Amino acid sequence: MAPLARLPLFFALEGRRAVVAGGTPAAAWKAELLSAAGAEVEVYAAEPCQELLALAAEPPRGSIFIHRRAWTIDDMRGAAIAVGACDTDEEAVHFAAAARAAGVPVNVIDKPKFCDFAFGAIVNRSPLVIGISTDGAAPVFAQAIRAKLETMIPRGFAGWADAARRWRRQVQISGLSFNGRRRFWQAFTALALKQPDRAAEQADYDRLLAATAAEAVSAEQGSVVLVGAGPGDPELLTLRAVRALQSADVILYDDLVSPEILELARREAKKMLVGKTDGNSLIVGLAKAGRRVVRLKGGNPDIDEEIATCRKAGIAVEAVPGIATAPRPATPVPQDGRLAS
Repeated sequence: MAPLARLPLFFALEGRRAVVAGGTPAAAWKAELLSAAGAEVEVYAAEPCQELLALAAEPPRGSIFIHRRAWTIDDMRGAAIAVGACDTDEEAVHFAAAARAAGVPVNVIDKPKFCDFAFGAIVNRSPLVIGISTDGAAPVFAQAIRAKLETMIPRGFAGWADAARRWRRQVQISGLSFNGRRRFWQAFTALALKQPDRAAEQADYDRLLAATAAEAVSAEQGSVVLVGAGPGDPELLTLRAVRALQSADVILYDDLVSPEILELARREAKKMLVGKTDGNSLIVGLAKAGRRVVRLKGGNPDIDEEIATCRKAGIAVEAVPGIATAPRPATPVPQDGRLAS
């Protein structure tokens, strides 16, 4: 894992008390976010702006109550989160110290050095929520990325994510094994990605569950995917290769595989460095133990030996070739349209 400027976390604020100090439009925006997350928001502002007054009248989710006075230390008690719109550093120090003394995580708007947490740019497909942070270094850049993601993430994903939330308990008590349940969610995800703009239906659940139950025996058996990692650029991996990495239990890789490619793997997957030619017995042993194994090799290597070994052991094996070399840069064309000799 490469170093992180901040750890991305998602607060559960349903029905919990949130403190917002200040009556500015910036405070109103934070109050709106907290209310949308289900918090019961208490705003302390002697002169609340019109945006705050309108929000209090029609909050997006949790209630917003405005106290027309300055905040006090006692107001921090019992809060789950505190946000302050502070004009000066002196005021920010006082607000942050009071929140921390009460054991409350604090954010001071536009003053990152006083913050325990930061608000990132948000792509909202709730319950699918994507947060983007530049650690305060480039908010405009974060907003540009958010705008890009808004065009890339179908709005229908909100419905599919909500269906997953509704069906999770049903899958847990369905009688499927752990591997079977994972296969169900992999098939669910494939369907959502293929048909993102239609609503998920109960018939989809029934069909996916029946198909997964029919494959129950194979779901308990391990499998092997042999992946060529190409020249080391993660952007040159095929989609099949990325899907294999994201569904693996164990990844065996050689020293030609770049860390950037390993970053694409499923976080829970165990990663093991092996030699370029050894590891066949390890592949077979892991697969026979029911693991989904990815053997990741740099370049576009010869994998005939691994395929033969797996087939001899009766293990399902798939090959995903890599790109042998990075594509050459395009030859520049002069303005007159003629190529240089």
